[in-house]
Amino acid sequence: MEITAVATQGGYGSSNWVTSYLLMFSDSGRNWKQYRQEDSIWGFSGNANADSVVYYRLQPSIKARFLRFIPLEWNPKGRIGMRIEVFGCAYKSEVLDLDGKSSLLYRFDKKSLSPIKDTVSLQFKTVESDGILLHREGQNGDHITLELRRGKLFLLINSGDTKLPSTHTLINLTLGSLLDDQHWHSVLIQRLGKQVNFTVDEHRQRFHAQGEFTYLDLDYEISFGGIPAPGKSVSFLHKNFHGCLENLYYNGVDIIDLAKQQNPQIITMGNVSFSCSQPQSVPVTFLSPRSYLALPGSPGEDEISAAFQFRTWNKAGLLLFTELQLVSGGLLLFLNDGKLKLSLHQSGKLPSDITAGVGLNDGQWHFISLSAQRNHLSVAVDGQVASASFSLGPEQIYSGGNYYFGGCPDNSFGSKCKNPLGGFQGCMRLISVSDKLVDLISVQQGSLGNFSDLQIDSCGITDRCLPNFCEHGGECSQSWNTFHCNCAHTGYKGATCHNSIYEQSCEAYKHRGNTSGFYYIDSDGSGPLEPFLLYCNMTETAWTIIQHNGSDLTRVRNTNPENPHAGFFEYVASLEQLQATIHRAEHCEQELTYYCKKSRLVNKQDGSPLSWWVGRTNETQTYWGGSLPDPQKCACGREGNCIDSQYYCNCDADRNEWTNDTGFLSYKEHLPVTKIVITDTGRPHSEAAYKLGPLLCQGDRSFWNSASFNTEASYLHFPTFHGELSADVSFFFKTTASSGVFLENLGITDFIRIELRSPALVTFSFDVGNGPFEISVQSPTHFNDNQWHHVRVERNMKEASIQVDHLLPKIQPAPADGHVLLQLNSQLFVEISAYFGPGSSVIYNFQENYSLSKNSSSHAASFHGDMKLSREMIKFSFRTTRTPSLLLYVSSFYKEYLSVTIAKNGSLQIRYKLNRYQEPDVVTFDFKNMADGQLHHIMINREEEVVFVEIDENARRQVHLSSGTEFSAVKSLVLGRILEPSDIDQETALAGAQGFLGCLSAVQLSHVAPLKAALHPNRPALVTVSGHVTESSCVAQAGTDATSRERTHSFADHSGTRDDREPRANAIKSDSAVIGGLIAVVVFILLCITAIAVRIYQQKRLYKRNEAKRSENVDSAEAVLKSELNIQNAVSENQKEYFF
Repeated sequence: MEITAVATQGGYGSSNWVTSYLLMFSDSGRNWKQYRQEDSIWGFSGNANADSVVYYRLQPSIKARFLRFIPLEWNPKGRIGMRIEVFGCAYKSEVLDLDGKSSLLYRFDKKSLSPIKDTVSLQFKTVESDGILLHREGQNGDHITLELRRGKLFLLINSGDTKLPSTHTLINLTLGSLLDDQHWHSVLIQRLGKQVNFTVDEHRQRFHAQGEFTYLDLDYEISFGGIPAPGKSVSFLHKNFHGCLENLYYNGVDIIDLAKQQNPQIITMGNVSFSCSQPQSVPVTFLSPRSYLALPGSPGEDEISAAFQFRTWNKAGLLLFTELQLVSGGLLLFLNDGKLKLSLHQSGKLPSDITAGVGLNDGQWHFISLSAQRNHLSVAVDGQVASASFSLGPEQIYSGGNYYFGGCPDNSFGSKCKNPLGGFQGCMRLISVSDKLVDLISVQQGSLGNFSDLQIDSCGITDRCLPNFCEHGGECSQSWNTFHCNCAHTGYKGATCHNSIYEQSCEAYKHRGNTSGFYYIDSDGSGPLEPFLLYCNMTETAWTIIQHNGSDLTRVRNTNPENPHAGFFEYVASLEQLQATIHRAEHCEQELTYYCKKSRLVNKQDGSPLSWWVGRTNETQTYWGGSLPDPQKCACGREGNCIDSQYYCNCDADRNEWTNDTGFLSYKEHLPVTKIVITDTGRPHSEAAYKLGPLLCQGDRSFWNSASFNTEASYLHFPTFHGELSADVSFFFKTTASSGVFLENLGITDFIRIELRSPALVTFSFDVGNGPFEISVQSPTHFNDNQWHHVRVERNMKEASIQVDHLLPKIQPAPADGHVLLQLNSQLFVEISAYFGPGSSVIYNFQENYSLSKNSSSHAASFHGDMKLSREMIKFSFRTTRTPSLLLYVSSFYKEYLSVTIAKNGSLQIRYKLNRYQEPDVVTFDFKNMADGQLHHIMINREEEVVFVEIDENARRQVHLSSGTEFSAVKSLVLGRILEPSDIDQETALAGAQGFLGCLSAVQLSHVAPLKAALHPNRPALVTVSGHVTESSCVAQAGTDATSRERTHSFADHSGTRDDREPRANAIKSDSAVIGGLIAVVVFILLCITAIAVRIYQQKRLYKRNEAKRSENVDSAEAVLKSELNIQNAVSENQKEYFF
């Protein structure tokens, strides 16, 4: 049956219950296998009393006929007592037994099969490590083969030349390990064109083939268990499968059922039966270095002989010891560095040794036989014999009374049975002593020999390198209890090769004091992207220079739309690496030099482009160097100095003389240039030439971000921390407090926490299901010295660690067989906040009002001066008690502006003036006093004439502007007092003169974060700060209520569940509060009804008025939206002002 869950109780009405147990299963009552949770949890927690039920859902489920519950611990005041309930359902099983010489051939109608699609599903079990499970071949060498090699499954799909060895096949996928354990394993193969999915048990690989692979020319027959047709031209050695197949389906056809019915489509070769034979050998597992198996021998015989098979991952361990009679000594057989050594010890003589085999700790079964007779020793490893002769003098070898496998009992035989390499951990089977096979079931029943810490009739070896938890190509090796990662030549370090040894940007190298030169950059840190080599130019600003293969001037002639010229550029980094580098940088640019003679960029007849370039997004771009992302424009069009004023580019003048359109491309989302296409050099005297410079980037947006925590109610929250198997956290802090929590993330039971436990102690505590652990770094000096300190924390499959500054890291090893997944679900929040004193101001200048020549660049600008915005997203939070106040003011060179103010009566007012000749549109929110000292959150989202405003996540309004749809030539953003009054309305001027007194937080205009720039230690030159502006936490003042003081807000995603440990406001439970609340509710309902009626009437009028306007503007609006790449795409990634 298929078992999906188990439940246990203690003995009824007693003090007998089991507190922990093992669960084992078998389909024959022999050769048991232990069920493991998460592939690593060996035991189940049991009951705490006799009555409660402890229920476990088994994922994955078990398909078995027999279950075994093995108690490990029980109530010390009682005895073992278990009531067991098993949940599951019926399981259909059709089996086929193949003896290693037999096979099935299935021939099918060609009309019933698609040449591009195959699906195979089956289960198998075997004790052999090699064999063909299925094979299908064609006339031209195409074939699909599923083969078991050394206990692993190989899926080989070849399209073409059969002369190539299997290692050169088009697809070679490997899955599984230790599959020769005589237990059922499931296989699913799905091929659809170039896509191949290969699944073995719970592990899956996906492969997408390159090139011409969609079609395989295969014969209309497939074989199972071998390759029966002697005429098949396979080029690799193969061995037939010896074992059982179950529920074998090929493209939905039940192959075993057809074979049972003796269907003519099935050809049986050799001895095939429809029942699965039972295993003849009984394995035994040596669980610990203290394990041993003592078996009686035949004492006094003049020959010692023993044989067995073993498998292990350990390089060293005692395999066998036996004492000699008459001669004071013993015979030891042990592993040392993966090699087998047989050693004869005699009192007063040097040991006589024989070494055989190599790499015997590979997890495979190895057959060992040894014999000692007279003065001759011999040992055979997998049939390879090694022997030696020695001198015993007048004595001979006589066998002792016992043989000890895997170890020796404590205090037995003195020093004769002590092995400095420790006991054996692994599996043995087919043990024979004096040429007699040992009945291990009798040993298990206590009627033969003795043992300690063994599992009989079970091999418990597991492959800890499947899946491979070594990251970034680290090489995995293992022992019985753990795995190890070799990170050499990977560019990474740490227990699982998680941490990059390289910096993430040139800016980071500059802060380390490095000079100009070539450096490896790992742009995503511990992420999946590999490091790559580039040049860092360490001037006043650290410039990252990424070269490509097309830096020379290229001349183009004789092209037309039917025969275009296409120039492709390949960079020293992949597109993924380039994207990560560009995203991390504050500014990027690339110079594109374009010369032309009687060669146009745009067809003046229909406006179609005649030349264009493509960036990393694979989108066609028609603006050129020195211009903004505005279609078919060049630098001269922005400056108004094209040689022909009718056009926006010099080349479009189509003159029979050389001219150029040259400048820097600086819109990050489109960089770098990967392709240039030219189509208009086919006319007489027509010619073009171009040259593309390297990609230049500067700054590191993630290198330094800070936030201030002024009270215990301050929070710094992030999205849910996703680090199930491996993750790291790093940050700087400075404080004068003696204690406090830096970071905490919670799950249902799991958690992580980093805290300052005392002035000189930083602690990392966590729980992944094995109980709480904590590790601490103690400093000889205090951390609360108001100086910056660096904390780095990592947790992976092998260990957890914490390091502070340059102190020695502290490490906590992970349990060998415990829970491994860190499962968290609470949400986090981040903000950068600043306190504005009287008369203070922050001005963020987007660009001075001059044009960009081909040799100039805006190193810190996020917008250019003449950019036309048809959309923007504004977010910020504030707290103040002053009216009137200016919260935010954005101006342009064309006397257009946006202002957000608090009026004298406390209402919030938003003004858009997008046409200098019209009065501004005003949006007023007067439902409450916004200058009440509470923290308020504002979001303004405009797309052309439609503006959506949200306040405190509960007041929302959508309005339509009448003054225009574009914000032209953005000049600057002002927070606080307006220092240079311009042509603005009276209310904005009054508020601008007063400025702002209070706290502003998390201010964003699209992807610009002005507070982050203003509070940066190295403040950009484009940011001006006047007056008293300091980092601050926007928590409520002491005089405000608890609700505002303890509220947390999230600008992050809301996909996780609510954290029940989030602070809640204290409820006020007085009678007066209840009565007042009822009155307020009644009044509020009446006001809402009135407001809704008025609003419906207004919306009807607005709808009629704007429908006509919308239809007139839809074509132009669509063009603007397509031409102006959405700045908001970068907001969700760029707005988070933190470094993790």
